Amino acid sequence: MSAFGTILTHPGSAHKDEFLACSVLLAVHPAPILRREPTPADLADASIAVVDVGHAHDPALHNFDHHQLPKDHPPTCSLSLVLQHLGLYEDARQFCDWLEPAEWFDCRGPIATAQWLGVERDAISKLNSPIDGTLLRRFAQANRLLPGEPLWEVMRMIGEDLLTYVRSLRERLDFIARHAEVWDLNNDGDTHRVLFLPRTDPLPDDPSAGLERFIESRGLGREVIGMIAPDRRSGGYGLSRYRDDARLDFTRIAACPDVHFAHARGFVAKTSATTPERLRALVTQALITPSGMNS
Repeated sequence: MSAFGTILTHPGSAHKDEFLACSVLLAVHPAPILRREPTPADLADASIAVVDVGHAHDPALHNFDHHQLPKDHPPTCSLSLVLQHLGLYEDARQFCDWLEPAEWFDCRGPIATAQWLGVERDAISKLNSPIDGTLLRRFAQANRLLPGEPLWEVMRMIGEDLLTYVRSLRERLDFIARHAEVWDLNNDGDTHRVLFLPRTDPLPDDPSAGLERFIESRGLGREVIGMIAPDRRSGGYGLSRYRDDARLDFTRIAACPDVHFAHARGFVAKTSATTPERLRALVTQALITPSGMNS
């Protein structure tokens, strides 16, 4: 994204989409934020990023409004347009579970959003946070936000954290794709799949981070029931259920000499074992048959 010197958004009530869109832009190019109606000259000036106002979407001129889109257009908000321009939208939609509901809420309102989510209208209000309320109210009260002011600095931190999360998770998923294996384990004629991430050098700070997202991204959510990843506290491995799948019960291996921890609820265990053969054997032993699940 080319540089700009000012971010301009509409005055009056503030909403989550332009607040976050401005936050992301601050993380890319820190600039003052003005809250007023744009002029034609503003829209034609690429040094001014016009957000959620102006009825124009022209990334070359840094114009990011969605209100001119037809009513049957897929829900799209100003944050969507900014993320698209940065080449991060698809990853953000995949990694940020809140983004699509935010698009729906901004474009369709709370009733249609609740229907789309399959929940009661009151559930939307019950998820409101005083953090959101305070930030948006203070943003709405301002006509200008400058570097060094508390809200401007908080907005930049939010934008930086959002971009860091999306970019780092993409890097993490690419790392997992290069190293992970999917194992097929057999138990009484049934085949179950487990994701195995071997130890690497250097070892990531949080070796198990991103495993569930990776499984989802590869369309393996209905096949994989467990995960094996290096234990950051030891030289062994952590064994865990995927989405708390009851077909794995790690209390079944609690007595094994190379298992130093198995949670009483059976969803996770720690082992000093390091060879693929032994790890396979432990997870296979933790598998339970359908008849065992019903007993």
